[in-house]
Amino acid sequence: MQQVQAVIFDMDGVIVDSEPLHERAFLDVAREIGYGDKLAINFADYIGRSDQEFWVDFVARQKAPQSPEDLLVRKRQVMIEIIRREQPVFDGVTKLLEQLAARYTLALASGSEGPVVEEVLKLKQLGRFFSAVVTCLDVLVGKPAPDIFLRAAELLKMPPQACCVIEDSKPGIAAGLAAGMTVIAIANTHPAGELRHATHVVNTYAEIERLLLNSQ
Repeated sequence: MQQVQAVIFDMDGVIVDSEPLHERAFLDVAREIGYGDKLAINFADYIGRSDQEFWVDFVARQKAPQSPEDLLVRKRQVMIEIIRREQPVFDGVTKLLEQLAARYTLALASGSEGPVVEEVLKLKQLGRFFSAVVTCLDVLVGKPAPDIFLRAAELLKMPPQACCVIEDSKPGIAAGLAAGMTVIAIANTHPAGELRHATHVVNTYAEIERLLLNSQ
């Protein structure tokens, strides 16, 4: 991958093992407002998409009296508490970031909200590795649209074709490819077979290291 000059990381499911934590936070808020297990919505359908989309659909389907904005704020608070308590950074991520940062410019492009992203970047001082950070609040349209990755490339002053995206979700893969970028998908959230549309599919961070550091 000699054309790659910058690497753009997704966050949830790539940097932190947070997809199950997001689901737990969603369910905690749903229980707080009296819905418990009576949910007419499948969390798995929203992996890789924004919290705003989830809560808009939740309110519409459940006929909930709360606004999506109020539920978004409460879920954010719960999620931040969980991150602080559990510090769910994937094993191997810090080492990978250290090695890639010596050769590439790095960015983070996350569908999560700014306060949640900021909390994650405090863990193990991960923020020091990224020259640019883009969140769902920085773009009008979330994944699978390419906007968030194109914005990251713009901030890095890199053409899209010089960027490689690290993703775990199907909407994220679609977004990276739509942006004209190389996409490495890691099977942290979905089985490898479901990620086959990515440029490369891996199971470990060591494989990402080999692809990006041993190919030059």
